[in-house]
Amino acid sequence: MDKAYSVHQDAPRTASVTFAARLAFEDIRHDYHGKETIRGVSLTAEPGEVLCLLGPSGSGKTTLLRIAAGIESQTSGRVLINDREVSGPSVFVPPEKRGIGLMFQDFALFPHLSVLDNVRFGLTALPAKDAIAEAMASLQRVGLAHYADKYPHALSGGEQQRVALARALAPRPSVLLMDEPFSGLDSRLKDTVRADTLAILRETRATAVVVTHDAEEAMRMADRIALLKGGSLVQLGTSEDLYRRPKSLFAAGFFSEINQFSAVVEDGGVETPLGRVDCSALSDGTPVDVAVRLSAVGVQNEGGAIPARIVSRRFAGVVDILELAVPGTERTVRARIRSDILSQHDRNVTISVEAKDILVFEKA
Repeated sequence: MDKAYSVHQDAPRTASVTFAARLAFEDIRHDYHGKETIRGVSLTAEPGEVLCLLGPSGSGKTTLLRIAAGIESQTSGRVLINDREVSGPSVFVPPEKRGIGLMFQDFALFPHLSVLDNVRFGLTALPAKDAIAEAMASLQRVGLAHYADKYPHALSGGEQQRVALARALAPRPSVLLMDEPFSGLDSRLKDTVRADTLAILRETRATAVVVTHDAEEAMRMADRIALLKGGSLVQLGTSEDLYRRPKSLFAAGFFSEINQFSAVVEDGGVETPLGRVDCSALSDGTPVDVAVRLSAVGVQNEGGAIPARIVSRRFAGVVDILELAVPGTERTVRARIRSDILSQHDRNVTISVEAKDILVFEKA
């Protein structure tokens, strides 16, 4: 390998701006051994946007990513980049010609290659000197130019992640696909590396599609979130859209722990153990699911609308997680409150919930 390169740390370099592309999925369907894994998903990542594909295992997130990359083919539907079809009924552009960068959850670094050679591995179209210069610029972009001569085993998990990011960005892809890129990092390191990665994505202005099963991670990173379940798109929107205006019980429960009740609409409303809520949009007699987030349950010694008794209490740092017995239900109601609100001796309390925090969904 050509080793004629400098490993000293130069002045910080601004990330080269890519020509961000629009990535569109049109009515994508995918079968695996006769089982439908993607069910007619239509979705677009706009130029320069960070779009998170969020959902539980088996929801189709990674399959969509692999279809976009060209690693897998859909059963039907089309994939377009800047309105140019790259995969469809009669077109298939190979992965290396799509202008897409890939970053996997295990980083996939070559252990026998130096950090620099890992980063320049995909720059085969450039002369060796230019490839080295571009790889060094990409390493400097992630703050690791001084590690160019080292090998992956000598780096921490966070440093390996940044090398993988540098390698994915070195060819200046118009779309960057990231499959659970932070899942291998411990929780304390994850926040830092995630913030650094987001800053680099903003600087390079690449369109990024990030797969995650972590709702908090999606809310921290994404411009928009596509929530998937069972191969179908459940809801698409900003973090605030999905958190404050969930369209289903599944969506509400995916973004926070909830208390859940079953009820029936009567006289234009729903009676729950935590209060009555208007439901005039649904006909009387309609069965519904009711959800109340733990953080929406206010607990105090007195003054609340509903009497309650503390059944159990778990200290979780700045908050306490309470289980409460309330009239009208045999199920306990859970609440998440600041740990300094009640004394350890309090047992009989009162609770209250604002009507706007009681979410009602027609049973599927």
